[in-house]
Amino acid sequence: MTGDPCMTEPVPSNATATPYGTLPPTSQPAQRKPVSLPRLADMHARGEKITMLTAYDATFAAVADQAGVDTILVGDSLGMVCQGRHSTVGVSLEHMRYHTECVARGVRRVQGTAWVVADLPFGSYQESREQALRNATVLMEAGAHMVKLEGGGWTAPTVEFLVARGIPVCGHLGLTPQTVHALGGYRVQGRAEADAQRLRQEALELADAGATLLVLEMVPATLARQLTGEMPHCATIGIGAGQGTAGQVLVLHDMLGMNLGRMPRFVRNFMEGQNSIQAAMAAYVQAVKQGQFPEDAVHGW
Repeated sequence: MTGDPCMTEPVPSNATATPYGTLPPTSQPAQRKPVSLPRLADMHARGEKITMLTAYDATFAAVADQAGVDTILVGDSLGMVCQGRHSTVGVSLEHMRYHTECVARGVRRVQGTAWVVADLPFGSYQESREQALRNATVLMEAGAHMVKLEGGGWTAPTVEFLVARGIPVCGHLGLTPQTVHALGGYRVQGRAEADAQRLRQEALELADAGATLLVLEMVPATLARQLTGEMPHCATIGIGAGQGTAGQVLVLHDMLGMNLGRMPRFVRNFMEGQNSIQAAMAAYVQAVKQGQFPEDAVHGW
């Protein structure tokens, strides 16, 4: 016997199965062009809905890409669905780096084209713009194409600082899970006129600072629709914000009906009637693209 006995034989590219459920070594080239900032802007301008799902590992990221999901969010929601926490607080930058690397590897292994967004976790950007830059760099080096941060007002200068240095940014307004304790719980934001005006001002400031995506979570559908129309260069991504946003996002486990608690009002179980997770994801993509999900009266406020 020659060679190193600890070395394994390379897996042939035409292999039909791999051990332990690992991804195939290669996949056929994707049929769609890579999702990029210009492409997202074009979709927004043409009125094509942008689809986003969370993913936290290589396999689910690859399946989401092959199902046609436009953007994959490596969310700090992993603290709840993967780590069993009561909130996203406690998720560390190292956790986010690790899961971002996993997702990016999965997309690459299937020659995927999805745009990868990674959350900056609680405490990783609040101290200063320089802190935000250092930690955003960690996630970009791990494979993210864009970072997401929560809140408005004080965050606009940070967004401008990052964008000026070549880091695309997604904002997040409305219910911001990292500060859920300050908000008094998981409540709809922007119902009162004063709160709606504040959210509008913060959204416009983030857009002016260079944010090109903006998640609106648990915001009244009418307000979300108005904000979407006022920001032609920043695409809103709704979750519990009605049908009038430029796109939609759901937590992967929620849309697969795997929530261990009470299912949020804004969620639809896309596994119903499907025979595979990829089919459920594809059904989600189709429903969002065709304007069939969400329904304001059912999933919004």
